[in-house]
Amino acid sequence: MDGEGNQVGVLPVPDALKAAEEAGLDLVEVSPDADPPVCRLMDYGKYKYQMSKKAHEAKKKQAVVHVKEIKLRTRTDEHDFQFKVRNIKSFLSDGDKVKVGIFFRGREIMHPKIGEKMLLRVVDETKDVAAVDQNPRLEGRNMTILLGPLSSK
Repeated sequence: MDGEGNQVGVLPVPDALKAAEEAGLDLVEVSPDADPPVCRLMDYGKYKYQMSKKAHEAKKKQAVVHVKEIKLRTRTDEHDFQFKVRNIKSFLSDGDKVKVGIFFRGREIMHPKIGEKMLLRVVDETKDVAAVDQNPRLEGRNMTILLGPLSSK
């Protein structure tokens, strides 16, 4: 293509370079795999600047989702449990995901059903604002569940 966007056709490389120099533009190879390779006359510095501006705008518009973590124990008291549920609800209302974990100490690991029951209770308490992204999972001495805000579902 020439400087105005018209196609020139197949040219030898020296002629194409001469045309680019006369127009004050750069000869940029667009498709090297084509036969013959496709080149274009353009201001490459201006093109790179426009691409960086587009990338910056796209990055500005993307939403960042954080994963907050709440830790419980199998022996967490009722008041503490309610306090943590309130924190989970506030994190979810901010649009963040919440990873709720239960750590088993000592022989508590022999009763994973207690932990699972507690995690399901958290799900039940937050069902108006939360959706389960990942079901309860036992990993070593930790059992975790991932909750996401309802609006993302």
